[in-house]
Parts: sequence; structure tokens; C-alpha cells
Amino acid sequence: MARSGTKAGGGLKAPSAARIDWVDYAKGICIVMVVMMHSVLGVELAAGQTGFMHVAVAFAKPFRMPDFFLISGLFLSLVIDRDWRTYLDRKVVHFAYFYVVWVTIQFGFKAPAFAAETGWPRVGLLYLESFIEPFGTLWFIYLLPIFFVVTKLTRRVPPLAIWLLAAALETARITTGWTAIDEFCSRFVYFYSGYLFAPYVFALSDRARNHPALALAALATWALVNAGLVAWGASEWGIVSLVLGFAGACAIITTGTLLARAQWLNFLRFCGEHSIVIYLAFFLPMAATRTLLLRTGIIADIGTVSLMVTIAGVLGALAIWQVALRLNARFLFERPDAFWIAPRKSGPMLQAAE
Repeated sequence: MARSGTKAGGGLKAPSAARIDWVDYAKGICIVMVVMMHSVLGVELAAGQTGFMHVAVAFAKPFRMPDFFLISGLFLSLVIDRDWRTYLDRKVVHFAYFYVVWVTIQFGFKAPAFAAETGWPRVGLLYLESFIEPFGTLWFIYLLPIFFVVTKLTRRVPPLAIWLLAAALETARITTGWTAIDEFCSRFVYFYSGYLFAPYVFALSDRARNHPALALAALATWALVNAGLVAWGASEWGIVSLVLGFAGACAIITTGTLLARAQWLNFLRFCGEHSIVIYLAFFLPMAATRTLLLRTGIIADIGTVSLMVTIAGVLGALAIWQVALRLNARFLFERPDAFWIAPRKSGPMLQAAE
């Protein structure tokens, strides 16, 4: 594992001295796909038409979030036996802090529009409801602490039983209307698989690194199969979606490994290292750019608009982070001392979802 650790490129210091390079590449791919999905669907909804970027979003749908959750569980075995105080601090309070901060920021921007429709008293109720029903784009970091706690609570239960139950929940297509419940049922199997099968994931990466030609052939085959099933409409079927989720996660891991091996597209690695920064802040530059481009009509093609909004979302989030650091507003991306319930870790605290 150590031989794959790298530092961030481009003269920018990585959040930790040594990281697993392919993991950062994989997370970078995932976070860009997340921004792309929200950007493209938002533009298309506002414009009332679709563009060429819609194809990319549809292609990525079977594996975009499965891979993100699988990687989020990848290193859990290293910390799951910590005392509850430390575990809750790192895996619950950490994400809860950022959720509260950023749901308040997002709500602040959207509150006037809500008030125009329902009145200010209803806006207050909607804000309180966001702590039960995840708000906007923030459902991922709302759900992660739940996954961490459930996994620790069930670590004495036979892992195969947990995995089979989680897989059954994914294929059951449970729809209650509550995001936390529905997404838990759909995504926990991937998170738990990252925790349970981490040695096999690293073995897959090692094989891809040692046999790049075979890895490329496997990626080409996967891409054709995934695209075909998406086009055919079969990617949403129960068992098929589970298989495609894991196949796509393996493909992203392989792609990240090959990029790390060649040291290409270092910007993706940097995005992966700072994926939580992008995830928290991309909504603002994304929405602003979408509104500007659609209202001015500078660019007529909806696909191009969607692409520009995606780029603005990623770069804009990183720009907001840099401005926050320079204006001493680190609390937006780093947890202040007052919000630690266990001894603070030494070194920089800004990490992607661990």
C-alpha cells in the first residue's frame, strides 16, 4: 500500500504526507461525476430539453454512487475497533458538523424562493425538516455517519449475513419517500462491501497496475456492456443494478489505478484529495453559472451549457475553498476545536470522506 502513496501535484500540498494515489484518482472521478449529474440534470430541467451530456450522466448512473460509497468504507477496518468516543468524533460528529454548516448555507440561498411560495413560517419548518430529510445535494454526508454507526454496531454479527441482507435491500427497490431510508437500502451494500472486501479491492488494483493491457481490455468490455444495458433500460432491474454497481466500482478503481500508474490527469487526483471541499461547495458556482448561461443565451447548445456548468461547479468549489482559507473562514471546511468530542488529530484536518 505504501508504494502507491503519492502527494498532490501542481505544487499544492496534500492533506496528508502519504496517500494512496489510485484511491484519490477514483474519488476524483466520482466527485466530478456527482457534480456532472447535478449540473446536467439541473440545466436540462431549467431548459426543458436534453443535450449530449445526458448520455454521460445516464452511462454513469449505475456506478457513480456505488463506487463512492465502496471507497468510503475501504479503510474502515483500520478504525472500527476504536473506542466509541473517538469513533463517533471521527465518523459522526465530523460529518454532522459539515452538514449543519452547509445545509444552513444552502438554505440561506434558497430561503427567499421558498418564502415566496409558502411564506416564512413554512420556511422555518422546512429548515428543521432538513435534519430529518436530507436537504439538496448533502444527502451523502448525512448518510455516511449512519453507515459508520450501523457497521460498528453489527461488527459481531456474521459478515455474510449482513452482506446478504444489504444486497437484498438493494435489489428490493424500497421506496418510502424518505431519502435516508431509501438511500440506506440502496447504498449500504456498497459501503459494507468496501469495508468487508478491502483486501480484494487492493488486490484488484495491484493486478491492474501490473497488467495494464489486460486491465484496458477489461475496461473496454465493461464499458460496452454497461452502455448496452443502460441503453436497453435493463440497468434498473434488481439483480442487474447490483451487478452493474459492483462492476462499475471495479472499473473506476481500475481506471484510477491506471491513471496513477501513468501519472496522468493529476487534477483528478487533486479533486479526489479534496472531494469533500467540492461536494460541500459546488452547488453555489453551479447554480450561478447555470442561471447566467441560460438567461443570457450566450451558448445555445444545452450540452455545452451543461459541460460549462460542470466545470464551473468543480473549479468554483475549489476557488471558494481557497478564498475561505485566505479570509480566515476555515470553519467552512475545517472543524473548529469546539466541535471535537475526542482529542484532536495532529496535522491538517481537511480530508475527503474517509
